[in-house]
Amino acid sequence: MIQDGIMYVSVLLVITAVIAISEKRSRSKFFKYVPGIVLIYLVCALLQTFGVFADSESNDTAYGTVRGVLLPAMLMLMLLHCDLRKIIRLGPKMLGAFFAASISIVIGFTLTYLLLKGFYATDTWKAFAALSASWTGGSANMVILQDILTVPENIFGYALIMDTVNYSFWVMFMFWLVPFADKFNRWTKTNTTYLDQVSAELSAAEEENEGARIGFVEMLSLLALAIFISALGTKIGNSLPELGTAVNSTTWTIIFASVVGIVLAMTKVARVPGSLELSKVMLYIVIALIASHADFSQLFQAPVYIISGFMILFFHGIVMFLLAKLFKLDLFTMGVASLANIGGVASAPILAGAFHRSLIPIGILMAVLGSLLGTYFGILTANILSAL
Repeated sequence: MIQDGIMYVSVLLVITAVIAISEKRSRSKFFKYVPGIVLIYLVCALLQTFGVFADSESNDTAYGTVRGVLLPAMLMLMLLHCDLRKIIRLGPKMLGAFFAASISIVIGFTLTYLLLKGFYATDTWKAFAALSASWTGGSANMVILQDILTVPENIFGYALIMDTVNYSFWVMFMFWLVPFADKFNRWTKTNTTYLDQVSAELSAAEEENEGARIGFVEMLSLLALAIFISALGTKIGNSLPELGTAVNSTTWTIIFASVVGIVLAMTKVARVPGSLELSKVMLYIVIALIASHADFSQLFQAPVYIISGFMILFFHGIVMFLLAKLFKLDLFTMGVASLANIGGVASAPILAGAFHRSLIPIGILMAVLGSLLGTYFGILTANILSAL
């Protein structure tokens, strides 16, 4: 059992490195269907499940510190070379997909509650409303609804279990789908010409600089810049006021790092080689950290609630797939819209970056929108369920 924070982080780094090396050197088709990022999530979550990582103050401090520093730094680096003018036109489609995802989640809670109402404890509707706020905007909204509705602690615990177990599987499933984007887009007969054009232009620009050497100075400069922006953003975020309890210090930090990255993308900083490689390193570490808090052992507790969570996500997924087919939408649009609701600021930009780092701003904007509206979707769910 690992109780020391330094050892905890170092083990995650070793796991990440081993899987990354295996993915790069392996000739097997295994990694085609199980990407390295999914395998990292699965392995780290299983280690947490079997008690390898202890619930200690040292581990919690290391987790919070490392993740808090790397997430804004990673987003800033990923946003370099990002031209918002080329993706701003994707906004209306993403906005429609986002609201479709939110509404499908609210309906999913409603239908599931109706079907299994007889199996739930008293006041479960309050816990479901709180969880709905989380799955349409982030965990902060769930805490807000818990306070607004005075959800009993024992019932609120079931919502936390669902938020951990079901959310973990959904995030892993979303990342698992990324390699199948081409097949999905052919099935929906979507026109991805513009997305392909953006990716092609960025790839061409990167090829022009392919000969640029990624040396000690370049890597050190980018690392120093990214960590400094992350630290500065955290300090600024902590000093700014919360807006309606939905926009907190973390949201401000992410917004600050994103704005800096977009602005620097229009300067010579964008030409410094190595930002892609360094941001990918940070991405893998962040995924490992998130997974190390996904305890699958809770699957054996409160089975009715776990089943309910999967039913809600199944309904949400079916609706999103049907809408994608009906309106000829691509996997990127549907996936990021889904995680902007269920995953929030930490997950949606990372999934967007898994498709192409130029698309990260859409993930960020959708996640921020979710943070702003999650509480109100939770209240809507509460009003519906309380009337049933």
